[in-house]
Amino acid sequence: MSTRVLAQVFITDLWTDHTPWPFNQLPRSYNFLVKHGTLWKMTYYGTSPRIVHQSNFAATSTFIAREIAQGLMKYQPDIIISVHPLMQHVPLRVLRSKGLLKKIVFTTVITDLSTCHPTWFHKLVTRCYCPSTEVAKRAQKAGLETSQIKVYGLPVRPSFVKPVRPKVELRRELGMDENLPAVLLMGGGEGMGPIEATARALADALYDKNLGEAVGQVLIICGRNKKLQSKLSSLDWKIPVQVKGFITKMEECMGACDCIITKAGPGTIAEAMIRGLPIILNGYIAGQEAGNVPYVVENGCGKFSKSPKEISKIVADWFGPASKELEIMSQNALRLAKPEAVFKIVHDMHELVRKKNSLPQLSCTA
Repeated sequence: MSTRVLAQVFITDLWTDHTPWPFNQLPRSYNFLVKHGTLWKMTYYGTSPRIVHQSNFAATSTFIAREIAQGLMKYQPDIIISVHPLMQHVPLRVLRSKGLLKKIVFTTVITDLSTCHPTWFHKLVTRCYCPSTEVAKRAQKAGLETSQIKVYGLPVRPSFVKPVRPKVELRRELGMDENLPAVLLMGGGEGMGPIEATARALADALYDKNLGEAVGQVLIICGRNKKLQSKLSSLDWKIPVQVKGFITKMEECMGACDCIITKAGPGTIAEAMIRGLPIILNGYIAGQEAGNVPYVVENGCGKFSKSPKEISKIVADWFGPASKELEIMSQNALRLAKPEAVFKIVHDMHELVRKKNSLPQLSCTA
């Protein structure tokens, strides 16, 4: 059967690839600011007022409008999909100045789950895809019309839509105990946060001294932090502990576990909900991740604590006397999950372009 290509997709970082210094250093500066919490708070909240960020973008456009225009026109797009809070105002200003607003579909896919920076919103977008009703309310408050807003959920990897394989099978492949309840401990792609301290606390809490045996196990994802992976792998654990580095099949790791400990990143939260994993949040980035904590806790999907000792007690209780609470939280997570979000977003985008360019309809199946 022949496959017909319906679209050609170009992925580009306009700031890095198409703006001069110092503007092309913006993505790198974000990593620096996030690691220094006070600086990030000042930047995030200081630029939130509309009069501040609109003035900043207007001034910035003076220096980079030509480069941004060249970057956009290089691809001759039918549709532009922005997935970054700083990629609305300047590109839309460029499109308006060139009379292209009615010719090119411009969409924003917001990747913050609850609280999000006001720069995500611009009245001139064709469509704004919001991951939750909380974000949709912020979009309306920012002046977007109801017709511009769609709430489909946070897009995650399509692999999370596929049926999960049996837990026993996944555990066997990952080298885990097939029967003991398991907690997934992770610190993002860079393996940051109190992973070692939490792992040690879990090892104590999930070991029954009276019985002399483990009552739970831990799967640790260290990401790109090879030093941490090496250290944790060398330790002599009292309970079954598997230590992994950077993982590409996170859906399998989640499918093998019964709950998860992680920072409040929106993608991980959305993926955990699809897998029905109760979540223990142990940290968040000020600003865009702050609202993810009440989103999880108030919806009955998990808990928040920065204390490794308290976190380990929660897990031990879930694997013992509070197992009913674990089950209820799992059901709540599944209720909030939006596994089809990415497909609904892409289908709607195709419809926008199709109506503008008279393209054939797209059959969208997971």
